[in-house]
Amino acid sequence: MVEIGYKLSSEEHAPNDLIQHARRAEEVGFTFAMIADHYHPWVDRQGQAAFVWSILGAVAHATDRLRVGTGVTCPTVRVHPAIIAQAAATVEAMMPGRFMLGVGSRENLNEHILGDRWPPADVRLQMLEEAVEVIRLLWQGGSQDHHGRYYTVENARIYTLPDQPPPILVAANGPRAAELAGRIGDGFVGTAPKEETLQAFEAAGGAGKPCYGEVSVCWAADEAEARRTAHEHWPNAAIKGELSQELPTPGHFEQAAGMVTEDDVAQTVVCGPDPERHLAEIKAYADTGYTHVWVHQVGPDQEGFFRFYEREVLPKLR
Repeated sequence: MVEIGYKLSSEEHAPNDLIQHARRAEEVGFTFAMIADHYHPWVDRQGQAAFVWSILGAVAHATDRLRVGTGVTCPTVRVHPAIIAQAAATVEAMMPGRFMLGVGSRENLNEHILGDRWPPADVRLQMLEEAVEVIRLLWQGGSQDHHGRYYTVENARIYTLPDQPPPILVAANGPRAAELAGRIGDGFVGTAPKEETLQAFEAAGGAGKPCYGEVSVCWAADEAEARRTAHEHWPNAAIKGELSQELPTPGHFEQAAGMVTEDDVAQTVVCGPDPERHLAEIKAYADTGYTHVWVHQVGPDQEGFFRFYEREVLPKLR
């Protein structure tokens, strides 16, 4: 049976609200949560982009059982992998056995802010592979050095280490990234039920490893209201191709979103109060091979979503 989690949407909600959402997710029966690591939201209407490592520290003490992961962080451009290694080790030490480090090559939107060049996709994957190597090296403990193609570490020692390092989940949308995830990751992260992508992951060494997928929904008592909310708050869901990796600012995403209709968004976000539609979308991921699915409720009404899933969806998945 697929395991169901919840998205802590850091692009849409303020830090204290996210901490409360994590507590509510645990109360209603979600077993894990994933939080996006952004410097910017996708569009200004979303309105938030807090520093997730501060939020994770608070979530560690606001919850007792909920497992939490980054979905996902980029350890290559904006933040050096040695710093991510220290941050992740600290969070795992605060919630032993409950943290997962999700990593990926991510988007120009968040990574260009220090004036660094945004490299092409092949280079980004090479950087990600070396970054994971650096992270695992530092988690071994002791003083470590690394002189690689993209990163240098000298006389670095992480003193605050957990008893066991957290698993590293690697995000992928296509076969090349999936192959990398299979080789270097302890699990897979995806945003679409693409069977060929999971097959590439498994063939490269991912067989038997957990696969985490994100489903976007917008619950409301009325489907028309849900469609309006999804289009207003999450138009980026319908922006196609590589624009999501390449556009540099929320303003550019808003320009692209101007060409996206409400119908376009409703094709990618499950809208409305019919539990069978929500269950069918989750089942599509499970049928593809995902072992874990986390659900992103678009818009401000998180409490209505929690009550709906507690009554109408989660019992049918147990």
